Amino acid sequence: MDQNFDELRPYYDSEMPAAIRRVAASPYLPAISAFLFPEKPEEEVRQLLLKSQNTLDFQKNIMLPAIHSIVDQTSSGLGCSGVDSLKDGTKRMFIANHRDILLDAAILQILLLDNGMDTSEITFGSNLMKGELVVDIGKMNKMFRIMRGGTVKEFYKSSMEVSSYMRYAILQKKQSVWIAQRNGRTKDGADKTDMAVLKMFALSSDKPFFENMQELHITPIVVSYEYEPCDFMKTQELFITRYQKYEKEPDEDLQSILHGIRQFKGHIHFVFTEAITDEELRYCDRFDRNRKFQQLAQIIDRRIYDNYRLWPTNYIAHDLLNQSYRYRSHYTEEQRKHFMDYMDEGLKNLIGEEAELRDIFLHIYATPVDNVLTAN
Repeated sequence: MDQNFDELRPYYDSEMPAAIRRVAASPYLPAISAFLFPEKPEEEVRQLLLKSQNTLDFQKNIMLPAIHSIVDQTSSGLGCSGVDSLKDGTKRMFIANHRDILLDAAILQILLLDNGMDTSEITFGSNLMKGELVVDIGKMNKMFRIMRGGTVKEFYKSSMEVSSYMRYAILQKKQSVWIAQRNGRTKDGADKTDMAVLKMFALSSDKPFFENMQELHITPIVVSYEYEPCDFMKTQELFITRYQKYEKEPDEDLQSILHGIRQFKGHIHFVFTEAITDEELRYCDRFDRNRKFQQLAQIIDRRIYDNYRLWPTNYIAHDLLNQSYRYRSHYTEEQRKHFMDYMDEGLKNLIGEEAELRDIFLHIYATPVDNVLTAN
């Protein structure tokens, strides 16, 4: 029993029935039901929920159809590559580029279930764990808390706890873990692994670097959206941060979650890449302590860039930004015009100098193309 992790761990199966009853009785259930299951009567959804007595029931009965419904309604299709490499049963530290607060990890779970595998546990920012209903749904869905903010001392203590829990989950509970490659979502399309995340992995073991990292089976995941979730919201935030410290509105994270769910995302593709190899870890181990993690971060970044699925939107943005037709073979004139109309319409609603906003927006889509160029 992971009694030392009660402040951050997901629910045990023994805690699920009480949590399910709380969610079923929530005054927000009618709205949630209408949004996620518009074709089902509310009472049918409530009964489906009450029939779920453990985590797997909840994920199969509620989350699996709900996320599939979102994908079906707001995308042009979901694809994945490399999933067969996971079927050896190895429990892994999935480290992923992060574009959408909810959907990146949620889609991962349905891909695992659809392929007959156990779902992973998921990091969940403390800034999002607000309100009994959100906490219940998160912990019912194998999410565990990771601290956002706080003093340096508090952050270190929390990082140690999270590191210890993730290692415990992988080695003892036999559960894979999903974590983003950096603190929060990538806003600018750059997808750079933060060394601090990798150093956090290491905190929970006294073993030398190679053995420490090896037993976590670090496996990069790459998600590519044709239309970037919350692209105009990200553009506005990046514009403001050029001139002043960005302060989130009280409900901004919730609005980002809802917008990310509702927004049309075009095609979506997931790639489960090759795990970091022993040879790569030995290479990193040749350097001094700080550079070990720097080298590992670069290997993860390259794995991500090598496995991007680039869409016409990425190539169009790169050409528009550079006033060229370098990648014209990757899109049609109709697609180019549609993307430009989409951009112009969305930028109208933002505050700031139009040319600068346009530049920021195009960089969000164009940067993955530059990343691929630098990786090759």
